[in-house]
Amino acid sequence: MTDFLPQLALFWRPALTGALLALLLPCLGLYLCLRREYWAALAYGQVGAAGALGALALGIPPIAGGLAASLAVAGMKYPLEKHLPATGIFPLLFILGWSASLLLTSNLPGVERSGTALFEGQLYFADVDMLTGAALALAACAAFLWRVGPLLLLACLHPAHFRAQRLPVWALGAGFDLLAAASLALAVMSLGVMGAFALIFVPPWLAFAFAPSWRAALAIAPALALFAYTLAFAFALLHDQPFGPVLALALGTLTLAGAAVAATWNGGAKKE
Repeated sequence: MTDFLPQLALFWRPALTGALLALLLPCLGLYLCLRREYWAALAYGQVGAAGALGALALGIPPIAGGLAASLAVAGMKYPLEKHLPATGIFPLLFILGWSASLLLTSNLPGVERSGTALFEGQLYFADVDMLTGAALALAACAAFLWRVGPLLLLACLHPAHFRAQRLPVWALGAGFDLLAAASLALAVMSLGVMGAFALIFVPPWLAFAFAPSWRAALAIAPALALFAYTLAFAFALLHDQPFGPVLALALGTLTLAGAAVAATWNGGAKKE
């Protein structure tokens, strides 16, 4: 603890940036899980990484390239669904983003180090712009889900309601897709592709397993994410480890611990 506090004072900005993203991503992940669009988290993140690397090669700010690429593929979702099976669109986008990222890092020497940082996570280098972006993304997500979240939930559980009243369900989905794509592109810049995916997938997945209601899930998922993030940040900072893999490992360990607790609880309940 004595070694950690001085380092935390030095790295408070990255710590706060990651904490804001840890609150943001699970809220989006709950709706992605509800819509069974797990692959979207990987697709948006990987395409955002490819866009950032492409922008870096062109001398453009990486965050601008990442946001543009992620928003572009989010806008392509509905046109593609008219011609291709919907279940394969996000895996296809992930494959394209992955291949583009590796080709850029392999053929452009100046991009290689940045590519590695995007895959592993570079949270320690988060600056004021990244912190501001994370805060704005969290505020936008809170405002959007406060107003539109109940409608998204209704559209998933009772789509016939919207068809009967001839309401544009696609507009709700498109707005959410753009928000998720922009948030993931921003998160990838600091947490890395797999770190961002771990935060947006694992806590909501656990919340779906244990939460007694949707409102409880909206509280449990960010709480679990923030707990795992805090442990991962402290461990990675103290032991000089890349943050993304440590975060993914912390969330995976949390999942196994939750499964063990559930098994023990259910076993005791059956005996009674």
